[in-house]
Amino acid sequence: MIGEAIHEGLLRNGFSNVIEPNHSVDLTNRKEVTELFNAMNPKYVFMSGGESGGISANQLFPARLMLDNLLVATNVISTAYEAGVTKLLYLASSCIYPKNCHQPMNEDAILTGSLEPTNEAYAVAKIAGLKLCQAYNQQFGNDGASTKYITCIPANVFGPGDDFDLEESHVIPSLIRKMHEAKILGSDEVEIWGSGTPRREFIFSKDLADACIAIMEDYEDTQPINVGVGSDLSIGDLARLIQKVVEYPGKLTFNTNRPDGIPAKMLDSNKLIDLGWRPNYSLLQALQATYRWYASIGQSINKPYGKVNPSIPYELGR
Repeated sequence: MIGEAIHEGLLRNGFSNVIEPNHSVDLTNRKEVTELFNAMNPKYVFMSGGESGGISANQLFPARLMLDNLLVATNVISTAYEAGVTKLLYLASSCIYPKNCHQPMNEDAILTGSLEPTNEAYAVAKIAGLKLCQAYNQQFGNDGASTKYITCIPANVFGPGDDFDLEESHVIPSLIRKMHEAKILGSDEVEIWGSGTPRREFIFSKDLADACIAIMEDYEDTQPINVGVGSDLSIGDLARLIQKVVEYPGKLTFNTNRPDGIPAKMLDSNKLIDLGWRPNYSLLQALQATYRWYASIGQSINKPYGKVNPSIPYELGR
């Protein structure tokens, strides 16, 4: 989802010498990564690869999530250096912030407290990638290659091409799928994990892509930079907004026996704002575009994570 959005964003912003995403390359395989870099000789790399998921996926597959992201980070970052990449942008996750972090979360708060247990394995792998970028800058930043490996920390990302698997997806695609199927089947209610009170910040994949391009062009600090929209909402309010978008007439029930996750996650994105970036789409517009894609195309695609092609046209309201 994110890689395709960045690719489309580069073309939309007038960049022509752009390598198309290659989903056949296994980024956990060092040999395949090396062959890709040797063949393509990239100068700028947006590193969005790596598996992710919601609370359910993090509870069911912590070893898989951690190992996948560790392998991808070590393979891509080290190979980028060996290939002489000019600049690399690594996408981390807001999961790397402490569970009880002050809101909004500032980049200085990383590693100042314990992580949220429901996504600790994934978060540790993402922190390792961030620290590996900083280590390369520290060790090789003054050599002839002038290594510049930067990290951005996006809010919860969603959009066309997202993973809608109920065991592995994040909250927005999960709720869209649940309510769409409940509407089609005529189910009276949809169950939502947790109390509905945790607050989250969300960013549309197209907005994230534009932010990543702006960061690649204008940001060179070795410290990470947050990428958020400046507002959040509760999971309960999100569910009711999705219910409106999907036009699901049934009842929403909150299962408090299921975990809530971290109480709140909103990013302090002042660094990004200072670069002049602003989101173009409201949450409602982005949810409508995502649901249109899922209802027309996404529900018919039954492929493993990372194989969905979001570049199939979809209508995007402004």
